[in-house]
Parts: sequence; C-alpha cells; structure tokens
Amino acid sequence: MNLNFLKGILHLFYPELCIACGESLVTGETYICLDCSLNLPKTGFHKLKNNPAEQVFWGRFPMQRVSSYLYFEKAAGVQHILHHIKYQGGKELAKRVGRWYGDDLKEIDDYRSIDYIIPVPLHKSKLISRGYNQSEWFALGLSESMKVPIQTNNLIRIAKSETQTRKTRYRRWENVSEIFAVQHPELLKNKHILLVDDVVTTGATLEACAQKLLGLNCGIKISIATIAFAS
Repeated sequence: MNLNFLKGILHLFYPELCIACGESLVTGETYICLDCSLNLPKTGFHKLKNNPAEQVFWGRFPMQRVSSYLYFEKAAGVQHILHHIKYQGGKELAKRVGRWYGDDLKEIDDYRSIDYIIPVPLHKSKLISRGYNQSEWFALGLSESMKVPIQTNNLIRIAKSETQTRKTRYRRWENVSEIFAVQHPELLKNKHILLVDDVVTTGATLEACAQKLLGLNCGIKISIATIAFAS
C-alpha cells in the first residue's frame, strides 16, 4: 500500500495540529500553519539599534547588539510555540525558528562579524531530565543559516539555580551571578560572541553569562539573540 496513502488515512483520523493556533495542518505544513507563520509578531529588532531588547541591558555590561525574533504575545500563539519548544520536545521547531531568524540576522552588517554562537547552558541535571537544551537547538538553526560555528561545551553551568518565577530583577541576578564558568578561555580571545537564549525577560541569566565571558579580559565582544522578547 502506498506510504503517502497511509499517511493520508492517519492524518484523517489523527490530524496534526498547528502548535500556535491548534487548527489542523494541511499537506506541506509542519509544526505551524501557513497563516500563523505569516502572522508571527516579529520584532524587527535586528534592524534597529537601541531597540527595546538592547535597552534591557543598558548600563549592565558593554554589548554590541541585542535582538529578539518575536514579541511574546499569548494571542499570537508565541506562548504555545515557546512552551512546545521548552517542555514538549520541540527541539526541531527551535531549530527551524533559528534558521528563520538566522536568515534575517545574516543580512545585517553587525551580525556578519560573529565568530561563535554560544547558547545559554543548562545544568547537567536539567539537561538529563529534559533531554535537550532548547537554546542550543535554536542556536543550531542560527548556525546553519548564518554559517557561524557553535560552541556548546565551553561556557558551562556549574551550579543549579532556583526558579526565576516571582523574583525581582535583583534577586534574579543574585540567583545566577555565580553559576557559570568558561573551560577554554583561549578559544575566545578577541572573538565576537553571539549569546543565545529562548526568551528575554529581565535578562539576568544572559547578563550573568556575558559578565563571565567579559570577565576573561581577552578582547571578547558580546551580542545577544533570543526567540522572544517578554520584558
């Protein structure tokens, strides 16, 4: 029996649903329907210096550029997309979103000087329980589009942090300020690093990563890219 016919029968009884809106996907659509993909609330921050994402980090550490692909809007399905990526095994979707955003970033001069992409690391225990690092898969998509190598074993998380929910900005910073380490600083000398995470809220975790890298005092420059902006 034809494989496509079998797939059609399965789809009839068990249709795949759009992660963003919950409607059935049609042939050729995966993860997100065409309507939702065309209407994602894109920020356009990569085109704008001093954009709202960059303003989150003003006065906290020297940076080159900061950008986020999407606004965090529940009505637009971004919340569902992030939840799928982070908690429901959606690593391939994270990679696809990374490729989409990488196509945008590589058109901007400031992002063409990136030497390495480094995702915010998870603690080993969380990585084991979740099975993957959603920021790493987003970074893999960026790497494919931008043709920039990714480092996943240099910046590491050496201690677990408590949940950031309901913490003030200062408490969030205090919670993560000493939990990262760099294993091979010599590889980063005079490099422009793109730090990658899933979402910007207060920016405490990204700031802690940036401060650890900049504290090496070896000519590192930092830019940031995330899937969503929720500050």
